[in-house]
Amino acid sequence: MATSSWEIHGDYFETCSCDYLCPCIFTNLAGPMPKGNCTFAMVFHVNQGQYDGARLDDLTFALLGNAPSGSMLDGNWSVGVITDANASPEQQQALLAIASGQAGGPMEPLAGLIGNFLGMEARPIRFEKNGLKRSVSIPGVLEQGAEGVAGSNQAEPLYIDNGAHPANARLALAKSAGSHLHAFGLDWDDDSHQNNGHFAPFTWRAN
Repeated sequence: MATSSWEIHGDYFETCSCDYLCPCIFTNLAGPMPKGNCTFAMVFHVNQGQYDGARLDDLTFALLGNAPSGSMLDGNWSVGVITDANASPEQQQALLAIASGQAGGPMEPLAGLIGNFLGMEARPIRFEKNGLKRSVSIPGVLEQGAEGVAGSNQAEPLYIDNGAHPANARLALAKSAGSHLHAFGLDWDDDSHQNNGHFAPFTWRAN
């Protein structure tokens, strides 16, 4: 149970190694991974937030990992966290507590699926949002982008709603514009533009 008071609001996006559309979204993590395993990179930019009174505005963190086999619900994920180099040590620990689920909130139910915590590193992170496009650059660690799959209104993406994703129950559907991850022993490169992506606003708080 969380003992800290916190709340953060911002923008999230991810890509994963599954082909579009990832079965996790419409099976609530229970579907088999089509490639036998899944590597993922979830990025969260905090527009406004605080943790026990410490401001977290304009900071970004990334959750990087791999689920080795079966479905995501089979667990034994390997996960590492990148925190914003602009954060103070206190802010970095707050971001880690939130990202790992130790502080409660939406990530807490997933904490039991992590079998191998790979560690935390502080790095410069550049997060960009432009219309249906999202991108992040963490030099030497992560370069990835996603572009929303447009609906009948070409300025708006298709959405899937009422899901169980920790970022938001309503996700915009997207395809990767490139996924390159090299950190914590995870190595993944995909320039097919066919692997899966999502983005959404998020509001998280302590339970």
